Amino acid sequence: MNIYREHTHNRSVGWSTWHFEWCTKYRYKIFYTLQLRTLCKIVLEETAQRHHINIVDYEVDIDHVHLIVDIPLEMTPTRAMQLLKGCSARLLLKELPHLSRLYPHRHLWSPGKFMASVGYITVEKAKQYLEAHHAKSSESHNFSYGRTSN
Repeated sequence: MNIYREHTHNRSVGWSTWHFEWCTKYRYKIFYTLQLRTLCKIVLEETAQRHHINIVDYEVDIDHVHLIVDIPLEMTPTRAMQLLKGCSARLLLKELPHLSRLYPHRHLWSPGKFMASVGYITVEKAKQYLEAHHAKSSESHNFSYGRTSN
């Protein structure tokens, strides 16, 4: 299948797609203009590119961010979230010095977060595959456990 060829990595095949969401600290409405939301998007794109994270889709609202991302198989979702939040906060606070009065401790984002995996197949399809695969493997193997006597 073509989808598997597109997601071939070093000694592995697969994908890791996630939905991330996080808020500004204290839910401050700092992205109140289109220009500020666009700057946040640019910073997120730059951060993702730097860390080999592919942004599938994203939206910056007035006080929170949604992303759907493909992360490398060797990267955990928690690490990807940490990189995206940390680097984007550092760059945004550097570009927008007026935010330092709102965030004197240099914490732009709330410590809370939401993450959920996004699959390419349904749970039902995965169960059907396992049942079919299990049926084939149990037919082809006749294992004997323990001692056998003649």
